[in-house]
Amino acid sequence: MSRRCELTGIGPMVGHNVSHSNIKTKRRFLPALSPATLQSESLGQSFKLRISNAALRTLDFKGGLDVFLLGAKDEQLSPRALKIKSQVKAKAKAAAQAA
Repeated sequence: MSRRCELTGIGPMVGHNVSHSNIKTKRRFLPALSPATLQSESLGQSFKLRISNAALRTLDFKGGLDVFLLGAKDEQLSPRALKIKSQVKAKAKAAAQAA
């Protein structure tokens, strides 16, 4: 399982540990990932995704999973999130044609 957020695409970064004597050694900064069950209002389903804590705050700010996915770029999303996005788009298109 990769250490990458399924919604924002945030992954590990590389930097240095710097000692008191200014010796630098390589280290990795891992994102704070947590499994989250997210509810889709339009689909009426819940999806379990591994997302960063920052992405969870962004979902709350934007107004939910559906709004976030419709505004997100496809390059950032994981294949599972892209599948959910296509389902949400199809549902929104069907609702627009019915109205």
